[in-house]
Amino acid sequence: MKVYNKLVRDRIPEIIERNNEVCHTRVLTEEEYLIELNKKLQEEMIEYLQSGEVEELADLEEVLRAILDVKKVLYSDFEKIRNEKVEKRGAFKKKIFLENVDEKGFK
Repeated sequence: MKVYNKLVRDRIPEIIERNNEVCHTRVLTEEEYLIELNKKLQEEMIEYLQSGEVEELADLEEVLRAILDVKKVLYSDFEKIRNEKVEKRGAFKKKIFLENVDEKGFK
């Protein structure tokens, strides 16, 4: 028996059963769900950083959308927040790398 103890996509149990295997699942509470989504976000980020594959970014996006659902934030509202930050602080398109800042009066 292989133990996973992790959040999986909705169709994974169906896929496992199609392979003539038996899986045991349970439905998480809202509190458990958010904890597991945060773990999944980290897991998917690590997978992206290791592989650099765009497919892993799609997984990150799916987890992000699930977190927004739990927090009852519409994706359109999230986009508005993102756009406000871009307007106020910019994006990352100019590839600016901040090396240091001299304190006022010191050189």
